[in-house]
Formats: sequence, C-alpha cells, structure tokens
Amino acid sequence: MSGRLEKYLESWTRSGIIDNAIAERIRQFEAKEETAHGLRWPVLLAIAFGGLLLCAGVLLFVAAHWDTLSPGHRFGLVLAMVALFHVAGAISTSRFPPLSTAFHAVGTISLGAGIFLAGQIFHLQEHWPGGVMLWAIGAVAAWGLLRDWTQAALVAILVPVWLGGEWVEATQMHYGGDIILAEGLLLLAITYLSAVMPDRESSTRKALMWIGGVALIPLTVLTALSGTYHYRSWQPLSEALQATGWIVALAVPLALSWLLRKKAAWINGVAALWVIVLGTTSLERHGYSGSLFSRMWPELGFYLVTAAGSVALVGWGLREARRERINLGIAGFALTILGFYFSSVMDKLGRSASLIGLGVLFLLGGWLLEKTRRRLVARLQRGDS
Repeated sequence: MSGRLEKYLESWTRSGIIDNAIAERIRQFEAKEETAHGLRWPVLLAIAFGGLLLCAGVLLFVAAHWDTLSPGHRFGLVLAMVALFHVAGAISTSRFPPLSTAFHAVGTISLGAGIFLAGQIFHLQEHWPGGVMLWAIGAVAAWGLLRDWTQAALVAILVPVWLGGEWVEATQMHYGGDIILAEGLLLLAITYLSAVMPDRESSTRKALMWIGGVALIPLTVLTALSGTYHYRSWQPLSEALQATGWIVALAVPLALSWLLRKKAAWINGVAALWVIVLGTTSLERHGYSGSLFSRMWPELGFYLVTAAGSVALVGWGLREARRERINLGIAGFALTILGFYFSSVMDKLGRSASLIGLGVLFLLGGWLLEKTRRRLVARLQRGDS
C-alpha cells in the first residue's frame, strides 16, 4: 500500500472519520488488490515494447520495398499504414484497452512517417517544420477524440518540436536565437515535470512528468552551452524577432503551468526566474573576452545556479510530496559537484592526486547524497513534508 494512502488513513482515524477497524479493512483490501494486480506491469511492458517493435518493423518493411513501388502504390501504402493501426485500435477498445492504446499510438506515429513520405512522393516544397506541424495537428485531433495519455505525450513532444523548428528556420544565419530556444524548452520541461500534484495524478500528467524529468538535465546543460559556436558573418536577431521569441518562450510554458496547476503555478514563475538567471551563464551572453566577471561567470555561475536549482527542486518535491523531484534534485546536485571537479579542480592537481580525489568524491559524496535522499524520501512516506 502506498505511503500516501497510509498517511490519509492515519489522518482520517485521528479525526474520527473512520475507526481503526475500518482502516484495517481498507489496508487488507488494498493489499489484496496489489497482489491481484502484481503481474500487470509485465503485461503493460510487453504491450509497449511490442508496439515499438511493430512500428519499427512496419517502417523497415516500407523502406525495404519503397524503390520498387509506383507513386500510386506508395501513397496507398502510406494511407493504409496510418488507417490500419487506428482501425485495429478501435476494434480492440472494448476487449483490451491497453492494446487499443498501443495501436492508436502506433497509428499516430505512423502518421508522421506518412506525412514525410507523402512529401517525398509528390516532391513537395521542403520545409520540415510544416510537416511536423501537420503531424502535431493529427496528434492533437487524436488526443481530442481518444483522451489517451500516449496521444497527450505525442502532443507534448511534437508541438514544441514544431515551434522550435519554425524558430530555427526563422533565425538561420543569425546568432542569439539558440539561447531563447534553450530557455523556452527548459522552462517547458519544468512545467511538464510539475504536472503531477498531490490531488491531481492522472496518466496524462504522469506522462508529462516523465517527459519533463528526462529532458530537464540535458536542457539545463544545453542552456549554458547555447551560443558556443556561430560564424562571424552571422547577424544578430532583430529586436522584433527577439521580443517575439522571448514572449513565446516564457509565456507558453507559464500559461500551460497555470492550466495544469492553477494557483500553485506561482512556483513555476519562480522557476522561470531561475531559468533566466541560468541563461546569463551562457557563453553567448559573454563570449571569451571582456571583464574578469564576464569571463568567470559562465563557468562558476553555472555551477552556483545549478546547485541552487537542485536544492530548490528538492524543496519543491518535499512541499508537494513528489519523490521524483527529490531524486532529480539530488542527481542534479551530484552532477554539478562532479562537473565542477572535472572542469575546475582536477586539472590543477597531479595525476595521482586527482584520481584519489575523484575516488573520495565518488565514495564519500555518493554515500552522503544517497543517505540524504533516503532520509528525505522516508520523510515523505511518514507524511512530514
């Protein structure tokens, strides 16, 4: 039985809503339910893995026979590939809903392949963000009809990819656009991560949480590294384009956080300020010359800001009883310390001393961080957040 339910039972018992006998019956019932559904996750894992293999196999089959087909046969195959999986999903809806969800997800993924293959068949004008836009529209329509978490996850991925692609195309041969894109995606990842709240835990919100959690650390590094390379012939972005980019990069994630979290979205506003401060460590803002502060801040500032953000993420997890935020915060803090050691400490020591220091850092630091993580997670389970 989950620690959260146990916390609720204790609270209800203390308040006199239920007595100890009813609480014990609820515990026994939940224990039986967990035992009865104990093998459910292997089945779901097999369905998910089977859906991925099916999608990959279909795409490989089409690619192997593509050159031997006429344009008409190619287009017919594309249409059949998209329709077949959605029809199979509709048929299996009442019989086995998880299988139906997998079929519909494969169908929407096949839609993207079909859009780009259709563009190749008819030699349409090349603008790859437009193809992603059509794919995203299809995913939005599928989510509107089905309300499946897989369709919501595809929308959550495809819409940012489309907007990011349009931004990349609009800022070609200019510098200053990648930092805007990186900060916008990072803030969106934080919004996804915070989608699950104590009183709001749906499959769609959990899918958003996973997407945000996976993307958070890579996008943090990308934000600091943005602007590392550009040609001298490139021109800066116009003021109008910069204003448009910043408005979209900040307003869209914050608006989504308000839709998902309502009044609790003020914490996402604080996170937006952290993202902006993190962006000041970007090499694009400072370059390799200038004052001593402007040369040191991109390196030292990055570690200070990420360490502070990791601690804040742990605190956020404690506030809303979310274990994944605590784990991500601890992991982010550990990576910050490790990155600082490699970049600023290791090269100043001898070979043997640097290896000894690295070993001590891994052993002692890893033990302390894991001990801290377990204590914080146990605090959540006791309901002391």
